[in-house]
Amino acid sequence: MLNDLILVGRLTKEIEIRSTDSGKKVGTLFLAVPRSFKNMEGVYETDFIPCTIWEEKARTTSLYCHKGDIVGIRGRLQSRVIETEEGKRNHLEVVAERVTFLTSRKAKEDKKIETDS
Repeated sequence: MLNDLILVGRLTKEIEIRSTDSGKKVGTLFLAVPRSFKNMEGVYETDFIPCTIWEEKARTTSLYCHKGDIVGIRGRLQSRVIETEEGKRNHLEVVAERVTFLTSRKAKEDKKIETDS
């Protein structure tokens, strides 16, 4: 069996970090991933995918990656059942096991300084 996925996209907002009841840090990031094909109107659509990242990876990623940065995510798809007022609902989420920083604000600023000199 295999449950492995790779996503490359742009962060749509700052990474949100919170603590669980047991004290573990968990971060949520939202990735805009353009599709590789055009729709019926000839437009490339974009999927907005929430990803969960845990502990030190969450802290490090939130420190170095910001809205608009491009990141690569390697992880797995995970399902869980959520209780709502309407009943039980199956929820799918991407759990990031590895995050690769492909661009960052610091790299952009360094490049701007180099070109301004």
